[in-house]
Amino acid sequence: MTLVPDSSTVKRALSAHAAIGLIAGALLYIVSLSGTVAVFFEEWQRIEQPRAPEMASIDPQALQRGITAVLAQEAGKPRTTHLYAHLPVDALPRTTITTDHQALHLDAQGNIAGKEEIAWSDFVVQLHYILNIPGIVGITIVGILGVMMLALALSGVIAHPRIFRDAFRLRARDQNGLGLADWHNRLSVWTLPFTVGIALTGAVIGLGSVIAFGLAKTSYGGDQEAVFAPIFGPEGKPDKTAAPPPDVPAALAYMAAHHPDLRLTYVTLHDPMTRGQHIQILGTPPRRLIFGEYYNFDGRGRFVGTAGLSDGALGQQAAASNYDLHFGNFGGLPVKIAYVILGLALTAICATGTYIWLGKRQRRGLHEPRLRSVWDAVVWGSPLILTVTFILRKLVGNDAPLAATYWLASVAMIAAGIIVSTPGKLAKLLTRSLAVALLLAVVMAIWMP
Repeated sequence: MTLVPDSSTVKRALSAHAAIGLIAGALLYIVSLSGTVAVFFEEWQRIEQPRAPEMASIDPQALQRGITAVLAQEAGKPRTTHLYAHLPVDALPRTTITTDHQALHLDAQGNIAGKEEIAWSDFVVQLHYILNIPGIVGITIVGILGVMMLALALSGVIAHPRIFRDAFRLRARDQNGLGLADWHNRLSVWTLPFTVGIALTGAVIGLGSVIAFGLAKTSYGGDQEAVFAPIFGPEGKPDKTAAPPPDVPAALAYMAAHHPDLRLTYVTLHDPMTRGQHIQILGTPPRRLIFGEYYNFDGRGRFVGTAGLSDGALGQQAAASNYDLHFGNFGGLPVKIAYVILGLALTAICATGTYIWLGKRQRRGLHEPRLRSVWDAVVWGSPLILTVTFILRKLVGNDAPLAATYWLASVAMIAAGIIVSTPGKLAKLLTRSLAVALLLAVVMAIWMP
């Protein structure tokens, strides 16, 4: 027996589907587009700064020399609270030291080789993660968008009872917009597990941060680290008395002896150069979704324990799996390619949903050329402006105002949509401009290292 919702349920679901889509359409499109681009975050870094030294691995003693040199370089500055050493991995075979004040590349001998300059890669990630809005506001908006995307996916299925039965039915594109609606519905079915997974994990990441912020304010004196301590492990007891740099090679030697199967990605020093300092090494086990397990050591490199992300409570393991599942950081290049294809499909779903709604209004006699032109500006202007920011980064350098350029240009593009209301005129101009900009970006990426 097939369960089919009654007509009133279908109508309510259609109304909810349209309302949510209109409220969040443009931002959902931008978040989907930037998330698709950000899947290749490591690869973009290599394109953006191709001359940074690369290596398959780095000797622990060389890493120690590099860490010591970076800390010595910061003498006279406020003491850094955390130092992160990115270790060479297949996707990004570079060693980079990041402190509270700077980020520097090391060569294979542990010498400082120059500044890390990946402003565009970071900009794309921040656009997806917080819409370039600092503080709790941006991540709150993106978390809500994740909930809306989940609601859109589920309400869309309810509103179209035959959606699975017609999973491979495609009608020719015609004046009534049936072909476009078919593509929207088919892509929605084909990508439904991906969409639900991305929306759910994105909502958890965004709203989880909001909940942690609220709990920190009400119950932990504003200390967000204390809120996350049961999941990711607590910070050590501070002791600001000066001390030599911690013994990182000893900690790495322990990992090599006891956990040779792990892929080590980060070494984190907490409160370096103080008696309260301790070392954390992030190791990723094979065939697991967790982003890694934290192995804790004291300042002398003696093993203390783990955070429990790999074998602790189920909630801990789920939280540790959320990030890689959302960003596609598992399974190597094949998974990344799959995420990009599915991400492009999701971006197309966001774009076509509003076009379908506008088409329905037009068939009811509500002609709104300006609104359609504005949506053309969002759909074709967003990738164009994103490409232009890459070109700007190559021309101006790492200090280019990328976020300001993106959002100011987006406002200007929407204004152009209001002014240029001739159907299809702005879309044609933007698609041609996008093709030229993409070609120019490829040329600059190759010949302007």
